[in-house]
Amino acid sequence: MKMENFNFLLKDEKFDNLYIVNHPLMKHLLTHLRDKNTKPALFRTITKKITTLLSIFASYELSLQKSIRETPLESFEGYIINEQIVAIPILRAGLGMIDPICDLFPEVSVGYVGIQRDHETAIPHEYYYKLPDIKNKVVFLLDPMLATGGSASYAINLIKSEKPKKIIMLAIVSAPEGVSLINKNHPEVQIFTASLDRELNFKKYILPGLGDMGDRLYGTI
Repeated sequence: MKMENFNFLLKDEKFDNLYIVNHPLMKHLLTHLRDKNTKPALFRTITKKITTLLSIFASYELSLQKSIRETPLESFEGYIINEQIVAIPILRAGLGMIDPICDLFPEVSVGYVGIQRDHETAIPHEYYYKLPDIKNKVVFLLDPMLATGGSASYAINLIKSEKPKKIIMLAIVSAPEGVSLINKNHPEVQIFTASLDRELNFKKYILPGLGDMGDRLYGTI
């Protein structure tokens, strides 16, 4: 079965690489995450739950291999995931998405990419970059807010230089502008998101969005 046939995954007709998780629980959680009255502790908890849902759907096409094991009564033929997985959050907000990945995939390796833009030139550059060996591995790139897409695209370029098998991006909310940039620059990268929001405002914040993700995660508003 292809992902397009999965009842809770929506494909946007404008973007070939975008998958929107259209699940009742996701809508419920996202409503509370957007709410300006949600406090940081609950905000972090909801972020983890949304990331868990995104991860489940994003891992739908991971390859499996058969594995013969024993129950207390007899042997059986089961399956295990036949992929090596690396999670890479874009700092700092991406850190809020790490724990669910580690819980779902206990043998996951973790790398980190920190990117900031020059205030005068608007050119992104990394201020922190540390990855494990990702060659021929499946990378989950974690960026909770895909706004302009500039930082994510820059991070993907860095990651692609290390020759991973596949890059899958998890974004809690996405703007059309950011999805369009990733679709243009990296059409092979699948994006799994809880929502394709309306647009960016003049300050490049996603509308309706949920405000500044990092500030709301860590109570620095």
